[in-house]
Amino acid sequence: MRHLKKAIYAVVVIGLAVAITAFVRSSNSSNKEAEVPSVEVTRGDLVDKALAVGTIEPRVEVSVKSQFSGVVKAQFADVGDFVRAGTPLLEILPNPTPKELVDAERQIELREIELNNLKTEYERQQQLLDKKLISEQEYERTKRSYEEAVLHVKMAREALALLREGKVSTEKGDFETVVRAPVSGYILEKEVEIGDPIVPLTSYQDGTVLMTMANMEDLIFRGTVDEIDVGRLREGMEVELNVGALANATVKGVVSKIWLKAKKEENSAVFPIEIEITEAVQRDPRHPEADPVPVTLRAGYSANADIIIEKREDVLMIPERVITFSDDTARVTLLKEDGTTEELQIQTGLSDAINIEVVSGLEEGQRLKEKELKEIQ
Repeated sequence: MRHLKKAIYAVVVIGLAVAITAFVRSSNSSNKEAEVPSVEVTRGDLVDKALAVGTIEPRVEVSVKSQFSGVVKAQFADVGDFVRAGTPLLEILPNPTPKELVDAERQIELREIELNNLKTEYERQQQLLDKKLISEQEYERTKRSYEEAVLHVKMAREALALLREGKVSTEKGDFETVVRAPVSGYILEKEVEIGDPIVPLTSYQDGTVLMTMANMEDLIFRGTVDEIDVGRLREGMEVELNVGALANATVKGVVSKIWLKAKKEENSAVFPIEIEITEAVQRDPRHPEADPVPVTLRAGYSANADIIIEKREDVLMIPERVITFSDDTARVTLLKEDGTTEELQIQTGLSDAINIEVVSGLEEGQRLKEKELKEIQ
């Protein structure tokens, strides 16, 4: 009898466990059916953009070079200074070789010998002219040669003075081996220090870069855009620039130049572009109600440019992922209020690669069934 009661008790316990398990599974199944993943048809703005990657740069950056050889003797301006065109930047102390000095001194001696000979000839010609033994033309030729010889001696002495001291005074002013600013602007970089040797700029050599300068009020964006997008771009398109170093800044511009020839970057073809910066302002995050103030852009800032190809405001839109495209037809699954579904054909418009415009076929507030996720085997 005792064994019979135990058996009945065990059967009852097992039955209850099976019933509870079945109920839990049924409940979970019902909840899953009730919680069908869906999205709502909403209104909003859509912007189709092309991305360009590049940097903020001066439109024109000038390399300052010297026309004199030697070493840097003095510095009159430093990095970050604003200088006007013609302002002294560096003084170059000539550093001639012994041979150059000897050659310059010998040139003076040769020119003086030539001058003495021509002076004697000039005085003799003057005496002959007084006696009317030569023509006026012969006398003028000799006089001209003598005056040229006087000038050659003076030039040789000035050349020696420049070699030795780096400065010389003439009737037309003082000349010195000072490098002056070729344009008005800010000094961006200094490439030499006092005592560094300088190679001059000539027709057969580039010369040493002493400094770089630029007008920092005339900045542009230079970057590249992928070949997939370049066909959709045109000059004059609006651009929103995202400068990494200025998170709260609003920087805008317009496309000003698109290259006709691509260049290779990491096995892909990209096209260089230039963007004219039209606005650069920043709001104080502590006082968002205050008016924005101009922000300082610096040469070399990395930036991404969102080139606005097309923009639509206040349109019906849905996530593009819920659409099934087939044979140029777009279909979605409408989730009705009673829990049933219906497949609808819709007409789409502008897409920003995440959301897409619904031109017809849906109404605001309707819900669409999400696509089922495929399990990765």
